[in-house]
Amino acid sequence: MKVALAHDYLFQNGGAERVVLAMHELFPKAPLYVLINALSKSKDWQGIKTKTSFLQKMPGSKKHLQFYLSLMPLAWESFNFTDYDIVLSSTSNLAKGLITPAKGLHICYCHTPTRYLWDGTHSYVDNLHYPRIIKKILPLVLHKLRLWDLFAAQRVDHFIANSKYISRQIKKYYNRESVIIYPPVEVDNYSISSEIKDYYVLVSRLRPYKKVDIAVRAFNELGLPLIIIGSGDELKRLKKIAKANITFLGEVDEETKIKYVQEAKAFIHPQVEDFGISAVEAMAAGRPVIAFDGGGARETVIDNITGVLFSEQSWETLVYTVLNFDHTKFDPSIIREHALKFSVKRFQDEIKEYVDKAWQNFNNQRLL
Repeated sequence: MKVALAHDYLFQNGGAERVVLAMHELFPKAPLYVLINALSKSKDWQGIKTKTSFLQKMPGSKKHLQFYLSLMPLAWESFNFTDYDIVLSSTSNLAKGLITPAKGLHICYCHTPTRYLWDGTHSYVDNLHYPRIIKKILPLVLHKLRLWDLFAAQRVDHFIANSKYISRQIKKYYNRESVIIYPPVEVDNYSISSEIKDYYVLVSRLRPYKKVDIAVRAFNELGLPLIIIGSGDELKRLKKIAKANITFLGEVDEETKIKYVQEAKAFIHPQVEDFGISAVEAMAAGRPVIAFDGGGARETVIDNITGVLFSEQSWETLVYTVLNFDHTKFDPSIIREHALKFSVKRFQDEIKEYVDKAWQNFNNQRLL
């Protein structure tokens, strides 16, 4: 079978991009279709044949892709997949809307229904620093995109969700069933450290929906050392409200990140994630996770065994949880053993089995 891969765009090496890299290891001859590729000089992507849309050459698209929201559906529909038997897409945006021929199969690995069109619409608009006139017009654009996104989701032959949480959202917003295959986590990169230092750590993109401000306000009150790794739109605001006990490292190399995670008392996870790869990485290092009881954390963190779940997404509840937390009561080897269930190999084995079976069933139906 001739396979193509599709992914929304390449701007950063996050969890969704790791999924694509793991898929490409399975199908090394498959080209990768994206709207924009801003990582062409990154060593991770240099060996992959990448095909971009017409948006790649549009002015400012690599820095302000949101200006071209209304053109994204056309960009995806302009790709020609007639030469492929299977298109395996990885998307949290609009890649699900690509068009495959009648003889082809589209399997969509969905990280989340397009957040700014569905459950995150209002917060997306509220947090944009645009002139008032644009914020008045934008809901009309999003409304049209929402209708297209719903219609486009019906083109997908099979949905794979990255968690039970996302499977329920796919059913709610697209009325489609899905199977669950947890994303790949590079657990082998982590090990249990013999030295645990006096700080907590948080690794995240700094965006409003990540709720990192909850952790900042909580540790302002606690006065305990907190190290925050990651960057994003919220960095400037979070630095402004943070006290001296909170350190922002920004983007760091993988080796540095691993070291800080392995030696922390615990990993702080205040957000609702679709899955939450960083939390699983912390558990692969044997470190307990203090997580809000929502989203993917409910499926990855075992309360009082691999971490602690707190019930209300507020800084006050996080303060109470940290005050009552004792990292010495957790067994690092048990925590790590749990995290190993989310390995890259497990992901690849499950994806390969699913794709093979879907292709076999598809061909059997065509013979009827």
